[in-house]
Amino acid sequence: MSSTINTGGITVSYIINGKTLPAAAIGTWGWGAGANGSRIVFGAKSDPEKLRESFDIAMKNGFTLFDTAAVYGMGNAEKLLAEFSKGRDIIFSDKYTPLKKYTAERVDEMYSASVEIFSGRKPDIYWLHQPKDIELTIEHLCKMKKDGKIGSIGVSNFNLEQLKLADKTARQHGCTITGVQNHFSLLYRESEDNGVLAWCKENGAVFFAYMVLEQGALTGKFSAQKPMPMLSRRGMAFNKSRLKKIEPLIAEMEKIGGKYGLSVSQTASVYAISKGTLPIIGVTKPYQAEELAKTASVILTKDEIERLEKTADSTGIKVKAGWE
Repeated sequence: MSSTINTGGITVSYIINGKTLPAAAIGTWGWGAGANGSRIVFGAKSDPEKLRESFDIAMKNGFTLFDTAAVYGMGNAEKLLAEFSKGRDIIFSDKYTPLKKYTAERVDEMYSASVEIFSGRKPDIYWLHQPKDIELTIEHLCKMKKDGKIGSIGVSNFNLEQLKLADKTARQHGCTITGVQNHFSLLYRESEDNGVLAWCKENGAVFFAYMVLEQGALTGKFSAQKPMPMLSRRGMAFNKSRLKKIEPLIAEMEKIGGKYGLSVSQTASVYAISKGTLPIIGVTKPYQAEELAKTASVILTKDEIERLEKTADSTGIKVKAGWE
């Protein structure tokens, strides 16, 4: 599986630390239990055996990039990924989440806890999860990179002004920002509107798009008649009324995706890839890992992208997450 794709006539190959990235990353947000875990966010309990099978299928199909964070299930997602990947060659993406006031010790503690879970495996890319204490944290991450503790530095949930500050700080300390990880989907294109996506393309940073499927709203599996679990983050974000309003978009996705033999969820992923992003797709079931394989072989035309975006805009639905 290669991430060398053709978007608008330009061939793109995403490389970090000398490693060519697959066309999509596997997200582990829905893997862990407890706080920030699968039941609270998604309204469903994850099955470790199905997760392991999903991991194996993803690896078999060349999807070797896995994105996690210490706060996903408060360490539980990391533990599962560490268990599954023991002895396996994965590209490892992890995050420092600034939960308290900045101290270098706090960064080191969270990093060390994650590395211990992974039996010494060092992150290929380590993210500042929120735009907090930007200059102090980026300076410290640059020191960690120089010390060989992390491969590359990324920032997540940053607007353009914050991104430029992070990049300026990194360059002052002999580093660069390798990636930006923001919410991006057909229903939420803020990073395109505010210039972050363009900045990434101009500066050689990889834009990692999360919530591409809007936590299931853009899969065609839920509707006003078949809503999401109400006592969950996604159930509150996409209630029956909002699911009803996006029905025309789902229909257009079925129409355009159908030309390529794509499901609705595959079409959402292919859209993100066609826009020059690397989507992070939450995979908790084996069939979802199988579905990813085809997304790397299809690029939508400019006309198809415009039709999807016009339909998405006409729904009037744009759900911003509370942490953004």
